[in-house]
Amino acid sequence: MEVKNLKTFYITTPIYYPSGKFHIGSAYTTCLCDSLKRYKQLQGYDARFLTGNDEHGQKIEEVAKKNNMTPQESVDYYAQLSQDLWRNLKISNDDFIRTTEKRHEVIVEDIFEKLLANDDVYLGEYTGNYCVSCESYFTKTQLLDGDLCPDCGSPTKLLKEETYFLRLGKYQDRLLKFIDDNPDFIVPETRKNEVVQFIKSGLNDLSVSRTAFSWGVKVKSNPSHVVYVWIDALSNYITALGYGSKDDSLYQKYWVNGDEVIHVVGKDILRFHAIYWPIMLMALNVPIKFRLFAHGWYLMKDSKISKSKGNVIYPEQLTEKYGLDAFRYYIVRELNYGHDGAFTPLDYVSRINTDLVNDYGNLVSRTIAMVNKYFGGAVSFKKHNDEISKYEEDLRTIAKDVFVNYTQSMDEFKVAQALLEVSVLVKRTNKLIDDTFPWELAKDDSKKEVLESVMYHLLESIRLINIMYIPVLIETTAKVFAMLNIEENYQTFNSYEFGEKSEYQVVKKPEHLFPRLDLEVEEKNIKAMMDSNKVQEPEVPKIEILPEITIDDFAKVDIRVGKILEGKPHPDAKKLLVFTIDTGDKLRSIVSGIANDYDPRDLVGKNVLVVCNLKPVKLRGVLSEGMILAGEDKTGKLYVIEASLGMKPGDKIS
Repeated sequence: MEVKNLKTFYITTPIYYPSGKFHIGSAYTTCLCDSLKRYKQLQGYDARFLTGNDEHGQKIEEVAKKNNMTPQESVDYYAQLSQDLWRNLKISNDDFIRTTEKRHEVIVEDIFEKLLANDDVYLGEYTGNYCVSCESYFTKTQLLDGDLCPDCGSPTKLLKEETYFLRLGKYQDRLLKFIDDNPDFIVPETRKNEVVQFIKSGLNDLSVSRTAFSWGVKVKSNPSHVVYVWIDALSNYITALGYGSKDDSLYQKYWVNGDEVIHVVGKDILRFHAIYWPIMLMALNVPIKFRLFAHGWYLMKDSKISKSKGNVIYPEQLTEKYGLDAFRYYIVRELNYGHDGAFTPLDYVSRINTDLVNDYGNLVSRTIAMVNKYFGGAVSFKKHNDEISKYEEDLRTIAKDVFVNYTQSMDEFKVAQALLEVSVLVKRTNKLIDDTFPWELAKDDSKKEVLESVMYHLLESIRLINIMYIPVLIETTAKVFAMLNIEENYQTFNSYEFGEKSEYQVVKKPEHLFPRLDLEVEEKNIKAMMDSNKVQEPEVPKIEILPEITIDDFAKVDIRVGKILEGKPHPDAKKLLVFTIDTGDKLRSIVSGIANDYDPRDLVGKNVLVVCNLKPVKLRGVLSEGMILAGEDKTGKLYVIEASLGMKPGDKIS
């Protein structure tokens, strides 16, 4: 049943380019959005989460060709890979948009025609250096030395083509005013400043169509043009909601009348989302409802992730080896708000051991073990006046403060900071054990209620910790709630108050949450994973060429087309075959050493190349009047060279 009258929250990843497997950079963005969606649901929002693939463009054509696929086969393959990955990472997206879907393409066609009719798009000609990888033109002043792309470093091509342009300058002042009126439109502040400076330097009209390739949405009124990636791709955020369709109820609910819309993107595509997208919406008379969060990159030793550099690590490799929650925790914990972060095997293992094994996992297992040992698994809230109460009171205060800081950080997309706040409570809860010495209290019968109070505070604090971990630790939080027999109504933000649950009955034997990792061993294991992903440069084979000959020498060799009429094994040699071949001048008996690679019957009827003026010789008693030409690969396998269709016995080869 649909939940009514809740505030709405619509969050999106960029749609990813399906030219290969997704590495941890894409997984970071998606896990971040997933964590924020789950957080908003805990707050009581009607939350919707969109991700998907950007499946048009020249690069898609090239990838498909390289893999001997059609473009559609290629994008279908990668769409399946990406959706399988998100399922494995327990991503809770509500929709997966593909730009090759009809629901998207037909609306993009209409959007382009509307922009054209309003004179926001016009036909012109463009000359410039084009980067296929980034699908962008660059001016000479923007290019790196050697006409390399300033964004990705790839070589660019000088292209001249007829193209449609989107009028950006027309909306420049209006966009600046919008940003000024909405100071939190782009975060972090440093990214907003970059955008404002770029706009103030002057906006040139943007090329929004291509004629150099065909894989994309055709311009309805001029099908020789394909709608360029940014009008096509950026529109997905509203086409996925049904904008322009017969049923636009989701668009009305989450966009037009929505409370909060968040686009999460990497800093490399900030300009497209912060400038082109709002200008498109202005031109379409669509309200600009979104805020933009531009995050940093995961780097590998100060460089971008690259297969050729051997520094790629795939999410599946880490989740299969170390578990889902360990990966999800690390990936959103390690990259600080607005900054780049470095992935290293050492950091990965250390983060899991420190935060999840030593602090959180150990706290849960120790507490359950003590509750079972001292109270048979059942405890309840107890009042007492022992001096230990000051430690309990301090824990309650910290739990309250942590939640305030946690929610503020999550509201500002600072998920790493929010998890750091949770760690404060985890550490303080562990410290309660160190402060109160439960094993000593257990020796004094008069301290039984004090000991029970300490156990209760530990369990209640674990409950609160677990609630804050729900958006990130998908499997582990469910296990902990089950081990502590915590009812669903005590697993919510509304129940986040120390003392809300007054009684506990824990399981007899706790499930082990996170195994301790051997730092040295696992660091080597992850490095080996990364090495296995490195693109190997093909070895240039060392080929020994025979001494050179003159054209006159070659002219002495008479090579003719011969048709094999009969073939049989040599009567006295296992490696030899005997053939009867028509070479136009006569029928020849030829012995060939190809018995290990061919059944003679398979060659009957074939036209092959024969050296006809080779001096006849007897081979193991059988006369051979020529030689069949064959090639040999590096494994030693032989391949008989066949003549082209249409050639007849006796035709000369030169």
